[in-house]
Amino acid sequence: MSSHGLAGTLTAPGGAAQRPAGGTSSWRHGGAPWGAGGQRELGALPVVVALIVLALVFQAFNSNFLSPDNLVNLTMQSATTGVVALGIVLVLLVGQIDLSVGAVSGLAAAVVAVGSVQQGWPLAVAVGAAVVLGAAVGALYGVMFTRLGVPSFVITLAGLLVALGLQVRVLGSTGSINLPYESWLVRFSQQTFLHPVASYALVAGVVLAYAGSRVVEKQRRESAELAAASVGTIVVRSAVLLVVLLAPVAYLNLNRGVGAMFAVFLGLVAGTDLLLRRTRWGRSVRAIGSNVDSARRAGLAVRRVYVSCFMACAALAALGGVLSAGRLAAANQGTGGSDLNLTAIAAAVIGGTSLFGGRGSAWSALLGVLVIHSIASGLTLLNLDSSIRYIVTGVVLALAVTIDSLGRRRRTGVAPR
Repeated sequence: MSSHGLAGTLTAPGGAAQRPAGGTSSWRHGGAPWGAGGQRELGALPVVVALIVLALVFQAFNSNFLSPDNLVNLTMQSATTGVVALGIVLVLLVGQIDLSVGAVSGLAAAVVAVGSVQQGWPLAVAVGAAVVLGAAVGALYGVMFTRLGVPSFVITLAGLLVALGLQVRVLGSTGSINLPYESWLVRFSQQTFLHPVASYALVAGVVLAYAGSRVVEKQRRESAELAAASVGTIVVRSAVLLVVLLAPVAYLNLNRGVGAMFAVFLGLVAGTDLLLRRTRWGRSVRAIGSNVDSARRAGLAVRRVYVSCFMACAALAALGGVLSAGRLAAANQGTGGSDLNLTAIAAAVIGGTSLFGGRGSAWSALLGVLVIHSIASGLTLLNLDSSIRYIVTGVVLALAVTIDSLGRRRRTGVAPR
């Protein structure tokens, strides 16, 4: 592995590789579907198409795939992996990687189980301690990367080994600890679903918030004498969003409904998306991922942004571990294994986040994790073993990276080395 790390872009702050000017298009356009020079980009469209194709294929082979019960199970299974993948999206956006998310997730689950069951801590304290521990691990990664110039690949690989060792040590000789089924964490993760009225109200709130943000953006652009979307366009887009959100929610409500854990995941995705698109921090993340040298010359707080992304990634990994412990009502040495590491990274990339930095969105975590768990659910219904799932997921990941590489080549005019 060279000093530039993953895909030639994982560089230490002092030795970042120069990127072509076209690589900053995602910063200037804020992740909009229009790239530099007015070229239309596909964005999330290939992932959505892939989801539709997967659904149709698996439904053709097994009519239970699109049943409300199976889709409720699919969303619940996706939530924990999705939370971890959301953190991966953040570090990928700044052109870095965290290989320890699975181990940090397992360590957090162990802290919750041991703290609440064996040490007698209030469960809320144990959960808070696990998430804070994750954030502290991420802060350590960020400091080592920004101050010492150690590549993130190496730091987080070492962190993976340390976290695995700590997980085994924390769990002790038993190697497995069960959480009481009556605890609020287990009930929340396994049995809590939004009331249908609450789920519909949530959809209405999201659509109104979207419409309001577009109106505000329209006013700002008009005041700056820039082209802005018409009121009719905003109304049409809001109506489309309403249908896109309302249809699946209504379908899930035919069964148990929208799981509270999945709703938390969606809230984290929406909040992260808002931060990335509407705040100075979010613009800094994209700028640094597109061209760190240009971002530094522009006066952005490069080191702080790197540290914040590593902290957020590890904290989300820890939260994913907490939710996983609640869903399984247990923590053991297998919690957060290498499978979670690979799945979370694959979900972020399959969902549309670039390995080259600067391109992607929080929704990549949602789309990617739905693709991966759709594959797993469909193959399970077909009674195929896990080996096929790994093979199919690997092929899909390879296709996603290839599409990303070809898109970058088209935008920048730089051929792969």
